[in-house]
Amino acid sequence: MKTSEDLRTLLDRIDHKGYPAYKDTAGKYQFRGYVLSIDHVQGDPFASPSDVSVYVAAGTASFPREYYTSRCRKIALQDLLIRTFGTEAGKFSFQAKGSGKSGLISVSRCGQEILERSTCEIVADGEVVFRLHVGFPANGRTINAGELIRILFQFLPRCVERALIYRSYDAKKVRGVMDLADDQQAIRDQLEGLGLAAFVADGSVLPRESGVSSRPMKSSVAFHSPDSLAVTLMLPHAGAVRGMGIRRGITMIAGGGYHGKSTLLKALEMGVYNHIAGDGREYVITDNTAVKLQAEDGRSITDVDISMFIRNLPNGKNTTSFSTEDASGSTSQAANVIEAMESGSRVFLIDEDTSATNFMIRDELMQRVISRDSEPIIPFIDRVRELYDSFGISTILVAGSCGSYFHKADCILQMKQYQAVDITEMAKKEAAAFPLAKEEPEKAVRPDNTRRLRAAQRLEERTKIRSSGIDSVSIDREIIDLRYVEQLADPEQVAFLGYIMKYAVARLLNGSRPFTAVLDQIMQEMERTGMAGVYGGRFLPAGFATPRRQEIAACINRYRRLSV
Repeated sequence: MKTSEDLRTLLDRIDHKGYPAYKDTAGKYQFRGYVLSIDHVQGDPFASPSDVSVYVAAGTASFPREYYTSRCRKIALQDLLIRTFGTEAGKFSFQAKGSGKSGLISVSRCGQEILERSTCEIVADGEVVFRLHVGFPANGRTINAGELIRILFQFLPRCVERALIYRSYDAKKVRGVMDLADDQQAIRDQLEGLGLAAFVADGSVLPRESGVSSRPMKSSVAFHSPDSLAVTLMLPHAGAVRGMGIRRGITMIAGGGYHGKSTLLKALEMGVYNHIAGDGREYVITDNTAVKLQAEDGRSITDVDISMFIRNLPNGKNTTSFSTEDASGSTSQAANVIEAMESGSRVFLIDEDTSATNFMIRDELMQRVISRDSEPIIPFIDRVRELYDSFGISTILVAGSCGSYFHKADCILQMKQYQAVDITEMAKKEAAAFPLAKEEPEKAVRPDNTRRLRAAQRLEERTKIRSSGIDSVSIDREIIDLRYVEQLADPEQVAFLGYIMKYAVARLLNGSRPFTAVLDQIMQEMERTGMAGVYGGRFLPAGFATPRRQEIAACINRYRRLSV
């Protein structure tokens, strides 16, 4: 292996040459305490920055082995290292001067959620692999080697020393991160045994700073569970933690406008992820298969059995194998429900504000005027009980105007000034005066989930993958709209979804296996080889985060170049 002095000599030799001469720097170099790998060199100072990796041996990094042997601890530790490195890199980024992206030192910008990212990986023996982007400096398009020497020989070693070496940390702080990860996992492990779909700890801060910020709102009202729903969990480090247990079944969240109904639901949506200390939602934990469902006018649907909700269409179209390029609100929401079942979801999260009204309810007057024979839609209210009793799927529903769900709900919460009040008994008593119409649909048959999807295009190895924030990803210029897949927490998840799509289209979506088996194969490959196996390139770059199985399914289902 080449040494750091070899790299310095090389940089001195190519100084003031044309920018393409930077390509000669690619390779691995032994620095004091770590190996620097220049994986890919940008072709131009205005192009995407160069990919660089740092390898710190286990004996040098020296993080205690017990901190990375369990999955939850390892991801939390990797997250801590990324955040620390990012803080240090921010002190030096663009301190080296030049044109274009010269001097950039860039790592993942982590949000409130703790995600597994390609930026940092702690391998089985404790070696730390850290990936980042560096803008190689230039004056115009002429190499400025002196500034790159500053980055690689002054700035980067400081970042490595302060972020990737255990002795640089306050041991109590690292221990606190590990303890929180243990406690969060302990809550997840207890949910099923206690019959809970979610848990919201007392003292949680649910409101966010603003509509475009996921940070906690300052001076906000802390959450407190009503006594009737209170559950006390014993956690390995925090001890006894009291909070609201949302039981499996049907839970309705009611209340006036601006009192916190959607705020609670949003916290539950993101409760599928762990959160950092100080977020306010550290102990808001939701079944990790929960899916937020809504209407999605205009989305494509391919071969989905929506007959549980829609049948007997006037045009005679088969709803047990339904496809369309332009779904209506009710049809799209029906497909979203069935696809969530197919992906293995055990909890549905629904807000009436973003739902199709005719999918959610048909009131008594409408039933009298428009008979069941003339209405192909079986509304969700007629299936919500069956979804739980027959299929084991719970529903948590926000409703501020539709009182008919009082009849179906096992638990009814009223949000009042951001506090939950259990009004089940009172609401049931009032609902008795407004009985539901005796219009019962026939029992649902389990949807057919044996569809075999086929991608209608062939992909080249150099197929372009582009993502736009958390809104969309394109594969070979085919845009997949993800705006309504609300539990995507980070743009890096969307970026990696593009490569999952490329992997699936090239290898799996050929009509040879059921869609559920396609999802199984993707998840197994990621478990076996990490992100690298799915990415498939010469090296794995920084800038990716793992999505859940449910978001992978949602992305594939919205791909418009599918057939059967």
